[in-house]
Amino acid sequence: MNIDVDFRVLDLLCGRLCHELISPVGAINNGIELLDEDDPEFIKEAMTLIGQSARKAGQRLQFYRFAYGTAGGSAARFDGRELANALLDGGKVSSSWAPEAMSLDAPWQRLACNVLVLAAEALPRGGTVTVRALRGGLEIVADGETVNVTDDLRAALDAALPVEALTARTVHAYYTVRLAQQMGARVALARAEPNQCVLTALPAA
Repeated sequence: MNIDVDFRVLDLLCGRLCHELISPVGAINNGIELLDEDDPEFIKEAMTLIGQSARKAGQRLQFYRFAYGTAGGSAARFDGRELANALLDGGKVSSSWAPEAMSLDAPWQRLACNVLVLAAEALPRGGTVTVRALRGGLEIVADGETVNVTDDLRAALDAALPVEALTARTVHAYYTVRLAQQMGARVALARAEPNQCVLTALPAA
């Protein structure tokens, strides 16, 4: 089933991707400027900064290449767990994938990665996102000191938010819902508590 995507959605997704890359690319630029210094210690620090930032930029590009597109039909060679762990590396949120989730086919791993981003964003103080495979679907659990599921996120997951009202913060949820629809599935907020929220992706009834 093919689903048309509004141009505004593409605009917001591109903006979101650029936002993800601004920080590491900016750090690379700062490192390059430090290379002009004569101090060997400055140059050493610059090379370290450039290397770390280039790696982070590459990790983010690889993740969103998988999450937002199948890379010319080559999605099968991507590992959702590996990409997700690399994306979250060094941050306040970590991910854990149950063994059965790692054996999901590429489309479901792609959907899992998109839902994982939503779960991670609901953990402003950090925590753990656990990916599990259900019969015919997925369960993504976010555990942390504080779980924040905004009204806008709820509306985007329920497909109740009109395209005109989408923002850079809600467009990912909207896209994830549409991706699930394309697969004949439905993403839903199954439970929201102060320290935990559960998102599911299950075949549509």
